[in-house]
Amino acid sequence: MLFDRVLIANRGEIAVRIIRTLRGLGITSVAVHTPSDAGARHVLEADLALQVPKYLDIEAIIGAALASGAQAVHPGYGFLAENAAFARRCAEAGLVFAGPPAAAIEAMGDKIRAKATVSAAGVPVVPGGAEPADSLESWRDFPALIKPSAGGGGKGMVLVRSAAELPDALESARRTARAAFGDGTLLIERYVESPRHIEIQIMADAHGNVVHLGERECSLQRRHQKIIEEAPSPFVTPETRAAMGSAAVEAARAVGYVGAGTVEFIVDGTTGAYHFMEMNTRLQVEHPVTELVTGLDLVELQLRVAAGERLSFGLEEVRLDGHAVEARVYAEDPARGFLPTGGRVLVLREPADGVRVDSGLVEGGVVGSEFDPMVSKVIAWAPDRASALRTLDRALARTAVLGVVTNIPFLRALTEHPAVKAGELDTGLVERVLPELVPSVEVPGEVLAAAALAFHAMPQGVDPWEVTDGWRVGEPAWTTWRLESRGEVHAVQVRGLPEESAEVRVNDETTSARIRCGDGELTVTIGGRTERYLHVRHADTLWLGRDGEAWALTRHLIGDPGDRPGAATEGDGVVRSPMPGTVLVVKAQAGDRVSEGQPLVIVEAMKMEHTVTAPRDGLVSELPVQAGQPVDMDAVLAVVTGEGAPSPGGAAGAQRPVRGKATASRATEPASRSEAMGTEEA
Repeated sequence: MLFDRVLIANRGEIAVRIIRTLRGLGITSVAVHTPSDAGARHVLEADLALQVPKYLDIEAIIGAALASGAQAVHPGYGFLAENAAFARRCAEAGLVFAGPPAAAIEAMGDKIRAKATVSAAGVPVVPGGAEPADSLESWRDFPALIKPSAGGGGKGMVLVRSAAELPDALESARRTARAAFGDGTLLIERYVESPRHIEIQIMADAHGNVVHLGERECSLQRRHQKIIEEAPSPFVTPETRAAMGSAAVEAARAVGYVGAGTVEFIVDGTTGAYHFMEMNTRLQVEHPVTELVTGLDLVELQLRVAAGERLSFGLEEVRLDGHAVEARVYAEDPARGFLPTGGRVLVLREPADGVRVDSGLVEGGVVGSEFDPMVSKVIAWAPDRASALRTLDRALARTAVLGVVTNIPFLRALTEHPAVKAGELDTGLVERVLPELVPSVEVPGEVLAAAALAFHAMPQGVDPWEVTDGWRVGEPAWTTWRLESRGEVHAVQVRGLPEESAEVRVNDETTSARIRCGDGELTVTIGGRTERYLHVRHADTLWLGRDGEAWALTRHLIGDPGDRPGAATEGDGVVRSPMPGTVLVVKAQAGDRVSEGQPLVIVEAMKMEHTVTAPRDGLVSELPVQAGQPVDMDAVLAVVTGEGAPSPGGAAGAQRPVRGKATASRATEPASRSEAMGTEEA
């Protein structure tokens, strides 16, 4: 019999997705949440919610499950999903763990052991070495890929192309592995050039039945993080599918696997040769594409298998129907080197017709830096691949998250890229064509005009003399709106009443304009062209959204010197954190002489490392941070002064502060983020 009550040991979109299946099965859902997550969507949608100190607190999760009367625990993915100790603790407490046996988690969680296990079962593996049996420092078969043995999700993976790069790469990978997984053991493998990342979904019950449910193409990645996934793969033939599927089944059998799991392969895009990479002993982020092409609910199957039921179908009954594509929506800014973002969700619009959206977002909720930046997934199905890509693009265009910058414009550009449309994929494609995909930091002229018209049409006060119609004896005067975006101030002029008939001047071009407001939308007509925008005003910042893009424009005060954090030149030497996070390593000391580009501080945010460097040659006059210290966005990390120059005085004395250059996992040199207010000048 199925369970009556199940606790979900997770949060965000996966918790909401599990709740959906539990509700359909008539099972009571129990959510857990930390204090900062009390208003999260999964808490609001669950039948019962209990507070815990941390999502990684095993005893607190077990205690919540027992207190709620739950019979089983579903771990989702991430957090405790692949924690063998948690699986064992559930069993000790009399709770059913909706996942594989602890022994299988341990066998596949250690990449070194996993490779040996599946190799013995006849599954092909990538040539490589591991410590301590082999010395990684003496590896000479390049290019090579370093991986944490205990890791997953691409964290800590480093591509090394020469012996000279190896020592620093090993140091970075070990540090990341210890921080993320508590184990610094590494392995190294020969890197397959132009590889495809293809994975096989398997399902096994406790009665010896193991089947595979076809493959997923996961080659569209950036820095080893998947972005867009699809099923089936446009590369895999029926013969290859059968062979890889059989290998995945044998890999699962080799460790006595039970439940849903994914066997990942690296595939040579030229020859089609495939090699085992790892097995993820949990539900995958991209599982919805398999559900859409097979018609199976993987969460329901997990629960039924956990309850002791046999699989109700065999391999011969699995059919792949049509094509499905998934895009991951992240709270990050591609135009600023994919830096993590955040903020309050002021307006949320997610498509409902013809597509599936797995989302943890709720209007009014806050996206912070405490958790992974993925906030939702948009999944499209169609009878063929080309139609699925078009459906996904249209769905992304109908998605809006005002208040938080997301990667939606980047996702749309990626789905439209010719190589993606042609199915000519490999894991390096996104990095090679990145300049073609990253949206411009420039605000389009029509968006500036729309924002100025919107501000102009908003009530400015109860006094008739405060109406910004520019009334004068003779003819109306121009009102100048100074609008700031990403640290740059734009002057836009408006004359007349926008609701009736007005003129707008952007970049010395004057055009007739009109604006209408209603139901959270602005309808803006400029020079005979009409566009519609979602809009919301937060204090003196106006957010506009259109076709999946979002712009934040802030009214700028007359006379403000423009010395906002991050808005000045690099010559002033105040180095600020480009994102909220935690200081991992401090690589300099006060009084050190440094060169431009020299690493000063490593900041961790959203489980990614960011190296912040010196903006110029000089002396480190101030270094107010230490390892382990949490820092806010724009917090002063260091001050670098020219020899003989006075110190800017840190945060208080700096008149033109800047952020340091950030590089590494999710960062390049960031643009600035504004914080000042503004107003019109008449």
